[in-house]
Amino acid sequence: MTKKDIVLKIADETGIKQIDVKKVVQKTFDFIVDALVRGEKVELRNFGVFKVKQRRGRTGRNPRTGQTVPVPPRKVAIFKPGLEMKQKI
Repeated sequence: MTKKDIVLKIADETGIKQIDVKKVVQKTFDFIVDALVRGEKVELRNFGVFKVKQRRGRTGRNPRTGQTVPVPPRKVAIFKPGLEMKQKI
């Protein structure tokens, strides 16, 4: 399912114009991303939690040459589904 599919479904079920639904959906995603950039946790009740996690640096290996390569630490976005979502899936 794509963002366009979500917009179409919401517009069909609510009777709101697609352009207005698209703006709301996009702003929602933008606010989630902005909060994660600031290091905040985004908790959507009965859906799940988005947060940023710091991955530590490690030593990797180039599969072609076998040479060890340092992998620097980095931040990654993670999602933990809520209880209601876990039960439905």
